[in-house]
Amino acid sequence: MSLTPIADFVRAYAASDTSRLHMPGHKGTGPLGCEALDLTEIAGADELYEAEGIIARSEAATARLFGTAGTWYGAEGSSQCIRAMLFLALQAAPQGEGRPVLLAARNAHKALLYAAALLDFDVRWLWPPAGPDASLCACPVSPDRLSAALDALEQEGRRPFGVYLTSPDYLGGVQDVAALAPLCHARGVPLLVDNAHGAYLRFLPGGSRHPMDLGADMCCDSAHKTLPVLTGGAYLHAGRGLLNPDPADVRGAMCLFGSTSPSYLILQSLDLCAGALAGDWPARLADCIRALDALKARLDARCPGLVRPSEPLKLVLDGAAAGRSGQELAELFRAHRVECEYADPRYLVLMFTPHNPPRDFDRVRDAALDAIAHPGTGEGPAALPAALWEDLERQAGQPACTIRQAVLGRQVRLPAREALGRVCALPTVSCPPAIPIAVSGETIGPAALRLLEAFGIGEVSVLA
Repeated sequence: MSLTPIADFVRAYAASDTSRLHMPGHKGTGPLGCEALDLTEIAGADELYEAEGIIARSEAATARLFGTAGTWYGAEGSSQCIRAMLFLALQAAPQGEGRPVLLAARNAHKALLYAAALLDFDVRWLWPPAGPDASLCACPVSPDRLSAALDALEQEGRRPFGVYLTSPDYLGGVQDVAALAPLCHARGVPLLVDNAHGAYLRFLPGGSRHPMDLGADMCCDSAHKTLPVLTGGAYLHAGRGLLNPDPADVRGAMCLFGSTSPSYLILQSLDLCAGALAGDWPARLADCIRALDALKARLDARCPGLVRPSEPLKLVLDGAAAGRSGQELAELFRAHRVECEYADPRYLVLMFTPHNPPRDFDRVRDAALDAIAHPGTGEGPAALPAALWEDLERQAGQPACTIRQAVLGRQVRLPAREALGRVCALPTVSCPPAIPIAVSGETIGPAALRLLEAFGIGEVSVLA
């Protein structure tokens, strides 16, 4: 049986010379060159949210590759999968226990907040430990911190409907899912993981480090971030733990938050990815990781502290080690014809995959060595003081209203410097990575203003 039934069907249809009296309007021709492969739900093409044919077979093949109880395709990125995952966890939670609450690491994507607004649940935040490496993008959660947070909620008579982690995070940090999952399960709380940056972790040469193999109950992968998939391609995975939803319920949840016209180009891309993963792609991944490890070791030897430890496919550079900000490093790399994934006042993030040719490794090496040989005049940004994180955590613990009330309420945009004491409406993020500085419903305090300034955010949306 073919591993790529969707792509096989579309190619056969494109070659059939059939008159296309159906959507889309380009009728298979156009300037992009891919129009012949862009279809809708015609006979034989199956339907994403009621899949029984070629899409269902393709998803089943992908589920076997990932070793999951079920894997479902999304054509609207992890944002769609996050909302569906939270909906399913909320539906499975015991009813009649008051307002539902999610326990989540603070470095969550804004898609989580929009899900909270749509589904009307509260969020109790897990905060990063204060220290010189504290960052908006990273929030390592230790077993002790998770246990303490679960204890605190239990003392309030509340049990979260889920624990939500982002792993890997934007700076390449990976949560110890294997240690955290048993703590959740012992209390009957499912573990949900935003694994948008880690689809490839299932195929590591030393064995899988994918959240689903480490104990997560559900997770989402942005396939397009690290696998050979078009932008928007994503997976929603379910395991065999506390959450094992009926496949029809998963499709209903995905449909609830998705377009009824999913891109067939993206679906073909996900389908063809299954063929690649079953072929030589894992071997190519191993080669890529070896080459990147060698580059990291060389740069670290030349400039200790420049390379921040991270997951295998990220190279994260600490600008402070080169006397520059992350944004200044990004400009230097652009001069070497290298475009980064993300840069902030301290860090530069570069993402590799097996599809980067050797030339790309050479350019990154040369740019980094240039930065080392010609360090900047500064010392990089100062570490954010512990008091700042404490202030943010205090404000978050005393929200002025629910996330739903803030997101859907009447709002105005103000210069950030005028927002002190106002209630955040839409989440304020630097994009990428779209991690909120001020969360909807929280009062904007001095610490939030300092972070807004540091990340160059000049306007915020507040309740009117």
